[in-house]
Amino acid sequence: MINIPSTIKISLRALKVNKMRSALTMLGIIIGVGAVITMLAVGRGASQKVSEQIASIGSNLLIILPGATTAGGVRMGAGTQPTLTLGDAEAITKECPSVSDVAPDLSGIAQVVYGNQNWSTGIRGTTPGILRVRDWPLASGRSFTEQDVKSATKVCMLGQTVVENLFGSIDPIGKIVRMKKVPFTVIGILDRKGQSPMGQDQDDVVYIPVTTAQKKLFGTTFPGMVRVIMVKAKTMEDLKPAEKQITDLLKQRHRIRLGQENDFTVRNLTQVMQTAEQATRVMTILLGAIASVSLIVGGIGIMNIMLVSVTERTREIGIRMAIGAKTWDIRLQFIIEALTLSLMGGIIGIVIGLTGSEILSIIAGWPTIVSPLSIFLAFGFSGLVGIFFGFYPAYKASLLNPIEALRYE
Repeated sequence: MINIPSTIKISLRALKVNKMRSALTMLGIIIGVGAVITMLAVGRGASQKVSEQIASIGSNLLIILPGATTAGGVRMGAGTQPTLTLGDAEAITKECPSVSDVAPDLSGIAQVVYGNQNWSTGIRGTTPGILRVRDWPLASGRSFTEQDVKSATKVCMLGQTVVENLFGSIDPIGKIVRMKKVPFTVIGILDRKGQSPMGQDQDDVVYIPVTTAQKKLFGTTFPGMVRVIMVKAKTMEDLKPAEKQITDLLKQRHRIRLGQENDFTVRNLTQVMQTAEQATRVMTILLGAIASVSLIVGGIGIMNIMLVSVTERTREIGIRMAIGAKTWDIRLQFIIEALTLSLMGGIIGIVIGLTGSEILSIIAGWPTIVSPLSIFLAFGFSGLVGIFFGFYPAYKASLLNPIEALRYE
């Protein structure tokens, strides 16, 4: 019968004899566990940040861009030919059953003035549906209405960045701002959105009725022209059907014949954003895998030290076997020593990993998220490394001939 408590005591005593060697042996495991936890925390933080930015754009989104112009045989790219109108947006709303909301967009840059303060920002002419398409709630005030769009009313909703730069701590609701010398009444303040996945400040924006933008601010080349139409499908499963319904409808409205190139482009924005999110997940896995290599290196270090220990303690092993120690007593002793080194290194590595994640987050300004699963995996893997790399030295020790071992000097 194997006396496990006695074997554990002998193993721990052996480790205490060579404290410096034991500490240096644990170093590889400490670095490995700390690196795995820190790298996974960085990867998860990046993944969550991308997810939040994707969510801030909106869900189930399609974006319709106008066609491309060709000059002197050179194609200028999507969006250079004005082919989309308000009528197209209204038709999509009425005739595409997979579509939930539609928001046409006519944008430009203008100086917004309030009192002695001014701020250059993006002005976007759109419809009330923009708040539903972008999943963008109001912090205060109200949205403009369909009647405001029909009447080309001079009202606006401001993003948080514009509010901070023009009004500071003053409540903007009801105040008058001027854009291109045209007075607009502030009726709503948009909730904070933050940066987009492309790094743009989404809060640096002013929304006005699209007809107001067409008639009183920017003008249009053609009546009812818009630059972009944003569409929200009812569900994720409706994205493909909505894309087909929109394409068929606009082909019919724009009188595009069979074989003729479309004068518009429908892009699945949600799919593009999901691809970016998937890329960050892959990065997290790669970071974890790279950091795990240091755990294996640490395990090899444990095996090397244990092999040296077997050689140094050959006489001790011979004495133990001579007084009745069984093969598995010897094996268990060395496995416990290796496992103890791994687990102690794992515990210290967890502390270093948690501390390192916090320090990295503070210094680099990069979000880090430590998952309990990553701690469990790193700690569990360090234990497995100890057992795996400790078995061979233990096996080698157990095969020693007691008589030869006793003669060893």
